[in-house]
Amino acid sequence: MRVLVVEDEQVLADTIAVGLRRESMAVDVVYDGDSALEHAGVNDYDVVILDRDLPGVHGDDVARALVEQSYNGRILMLTASGQLEDKVEGLSLGADDYMAKPFAFAELVARVRALARRAAPPLPPVLKRNGIVLDPANHTVERDGRDIPLTPKEFAVLEVLMRANGTVVSAEGLLEKAWDENADPFTNVVRVTVMTLRKKLGEPPIVHTVPGAGYRL
Repeated sequence: MRVLVVEDEQVLADTIAVGLRRESMAVDVVYDGDSALEHAGVNDYDVVILDRDLPGVHGDDVARALVEQSYNGRILMLTASGQLEDKVEGLSLGADDYMAKPFAFAELVARVRALARRAAPPLPPVLKRNGIVLDPANHTVERDGRDIPLTPKEFAVLEVLMRANGTVVSAEGLLEKAWDENADPFTNVVRVTVMTLRKKLGEPPIVHTVPGAGYRL
């Protein structure tokens, strides 16, 4: 899952990003509305966490622009304006959800995951395929009842492959969904992560390489 955090309070923005990355999400961070529109124009985000009171382009105008572009990602407004009329206004601009500061981080994670499920074809909250059970909310993976400890990146790659429902995912697709914009596309980080994931999942292998195309579960 890939998330864009748009928040002008840099400490808060970076803290949110660190927390979401621990939940195996790929997170980009910007601190103003102009940068938000630039990033959304280049990258496909599952969820945009958007502050309203932003420098440059106001958060409301960012939301309007994304809605007018029929952006595929969902918008979660996260702002200090928590009165009922503020929530109504934010949702009327096209936001899919609205949270007021201060907030519980566990609730933010739950809402982001719920929105991401709505941004893609419907899938159950717990993913099951080929004996693998992946629970994004509890960050657990089992194979045939055996716990599989994974790193955040291995977990993210497995989640992308399971959500692909048997179709091939290219290395570029995995890089787009499981890493942020700081990842070097010319490294072998995807291949190495898939290799360690395949080893941890054990025998028989269930992550298959499709030559010249990518990977499939």
